[in-house]
Amino acid sequence: MASSSSPEPASAVRCALIVLDGLGDRPDDRTGGLSPVEAALTPVLDGLVAQGWSDELSVLGPGIAPESDAGVFALLGYDPVRDSPGRGVLEAIGIGVPLAAGDVALRLNFATVAADGRVLDSRVGRSLATEEAAELARDLTAADLLAPEGIGAEVRATVGHRGVLWFRPRSGGALSPNISNPDPFYEKVGGMGTARQPVEARLLVCRPTDGTPAAARTAAAVNSFLDRARTLLAPHPVNQRRARGGAREATGLLVRNAGSVPEVPPEPFERRYGLRGAAVTEMPVERGIARLLGLEDRFVGPMTGDRDAGYRQRARVALELLARFGFVYVHLKGPDEPGHDGDAGGKREVVEAIDRSFFGPFVAGLDRSTTRVAVTADHATPCALRAHSDDPVPLVVIGPGVAPKAGGARSKFGAPGRTSDPAALLRGRVLLPRLLAPSPALPS
Repeated sequence: MASSSSPEPASAVRCALIVLDGLGDRPDDRTGGLSPVEAALTPVLDGLVAQGWSDELSVLGPGIAPESDAGVFALLGYDPVRDSPGRGVLEAIGIGVPLAAGDVALRLNFATVAADGRVLDSRVGRSLATEEAAELARDLTAADLLAPEGIGAEVRATVGHRGVLWFRPRSGGALSPNISNPDPFYEKVGGMGTARQPVEARLLVCRPTDGTPAAARTAAAVNSFLDRARTLLAPHPVNQRRARGGAREATGLLVRNAGSVPEVPPEPFERRYGLRGAAVTEMPVERGIARLLGLEDRFVGPMTGDRDAGYRQRARVALELLARFGFVYVHLKGPDEPGHDGDAGGKREVVEAIDRSFFGPFVAGLDRSTTRVAVTADHATPCALRAHSDDPVPLVVIGPGVAPKAGGARSKFGAPGRTSDPAALLRGRVLLPRLLAPSPALPS
């Protein structure tokens, strides 16, 4: 049964939510004064704009630059501050870490950090191989760096420079996730992470955010672990090999968004909306969201090798799931990375590949008489900023009951929306409930 606060889904209508990670952007001189998205050749997405309803979406509202997990929670109709257990827990769930009550998990980046704490590169030049990260993680775990504090500390490498830091109390009682972020690029608000742009990128001191002894102990443990980890990382064989090859070295750790297993988990997706859902996921955090909300997880993994073949595979999987489930969430990481790298041309190329090799076969195989599709983003990652922002993101919706936008002037995906006032735009949290209603209520 759907909850009383949510609409009943439309009879016999299926729904697909396609999330293009970090899609939102700004006009850029390198792409002819247009955003990389608007400058991209996207005939399939342009066709959806011409046939359906399109505008821009303010994912969490003006002034909030969400991380991906917060954006996705909102797009799925949940409150990321209240309902999310935190990025660390979601990543841990996504890779199968057996978290117990009293444990704390944090999202981790291997980073290039100077001796004085300045962050020289938050992603080790985006060149740290997963195998190198796994070697570093293994040795950090084996060192048992928090044994004096009665805490087991384990690092789990995931993809490239990414990982999870897992604290387990051996003595002294439960730990607390109520601590601030040492990572200077992200701020923690409840269970939600938001991007920030520091004047100087320097490691921050982790502090308790409440007055409990457990939070004070956990914050002190994080600070100790990061200090001791830097001592181990500096001479590590992985870094020696990278230095000989002229590559950035993984000399420090950035950790953020601590969380614990929630006492009251968020309402399962099926109970909230009254229909079974599935997810096509590439990264651990998306897997964690799918598992936490009870969506069937079809993990395709990060993009490797032939990009066009990878997108065609994702389109096939999405169509297969739509034949079995009333709702399918698809997350495509592609646009976010060139946004963080400041590569406007690269972002345009990724968007073109998604249009050509994902949306081309996906739309060709879609039964438009029974399926609504929304294409949007979890946040903006403007190339000019190299970071997440609160900029609005593109949104197009097609399918039964979806009327073309009044005026119908827009025909280019990624073009500016109907208003320059972000406060007047649709919010992420209302999108899916409206999409699943018998008659979607989209602004005229």
